[in-house]
Amino acid sequence: MKELHERKDRLEFNKLQKRLRRLTGTAIVDYNMIEDGDKVMVCLSGGKDSYTMLDILMSLQKTAPISFELVAVNMDQKQPGFPEHILPQYLEQVGVPYHIIERDTYSIVKEVIPEGKTTCGLCSRLRRGTLYGFAEEIGATKIALGHHRDDIIETLFLNMFFGGKLKAMPPKLLADDKRNIVIRPLSYCAEEDIAHFAELKGFPIIPCNLCGSQENLQRQVVKDMLQQWERQFPGRTETIFSAIRNTQPSQLADLNLFDFVNLKTNKDAPAGDDEADACGIVSPINRSDSAVQYVDVLDIH
Repeated sequence: MKELHERKDRLEFNKLQKRLRRLTGTAIVDYNMIEDGDKVMVCLSGGKDSYTMLDILMSLQKTAPISFELVAVNMDQKQPGFPEHILPQYLEQVGVPYHIIERDTYSIVKEVIPEGKTTCGLCSRLRRGTLYGFAEEIGATKIALGHHRDDIIETLFLNMFFGGKLKAMPPKLLADDKRNIVIRPLSYCAEEDIAHFAELKGFPIIPCNLCGSQENLQRQVVKDMLQQWERQFPGRTETIFSAIRNTQPSQLADLNLFDFVNLKTNKDAPAGDDEADACGIVSPINRSDSAVQYVDVLDIH
């Protein structure tokens, strides 16, 4: 009986790992995230997402048809009780080159943000600025963050509900300084899968005591809403993410994305299928031959 359970667990793990590899590899191909000769700075926080990202990228690195370098970077923000030994110990065990950046952003955030207010905004800006600068120091060509599909969807609703913007997290981003490219290899991966994978792998998770314990965060409210929707209507999360990838500017109202002001009729144009356009039917994404080759070699087709 014990052997049967162990075999079932192995099959479950292999299936989950293969799904995460396939989705990560597909996202890398679709957005050309990693190119030959890249030095990818993998930002490791000690949470389930960044551990999973590093593990999957290491796995893909072994079979990819291109050569790229991985270097893990953690930012020690000097939070009280932070177990400084855990990440170096883990990274040495798996054999990944790494750097630990020490910056006391914890004290800055606590000094600036009033008690009870959300600290995430300032904390992330301070962390981002430091990581961008360090990426240039070590010659990294890409900065990899561990945001997943659920993070992207939550950000979409946060911006709509509280910011009045139709904006999410792109899988690939040219930073405002124009000097760094940020990639999110887990963009197609579900948080549920990542959490299960991290549990099965036994990653030494380090909780964030700065913001993780805050209650009633807007993001948590949105997360709860989306999870309730998913329970009521399974598959809704995936549909929302598909919508993010299939936008039609002419069907929205942004004057900067579509020239509504100078819209004219063209009586000589061939008759089209307005209903198909209204339903949002789009042609599949075209992939280059090299992208298809990448997918084939990774065995993620």
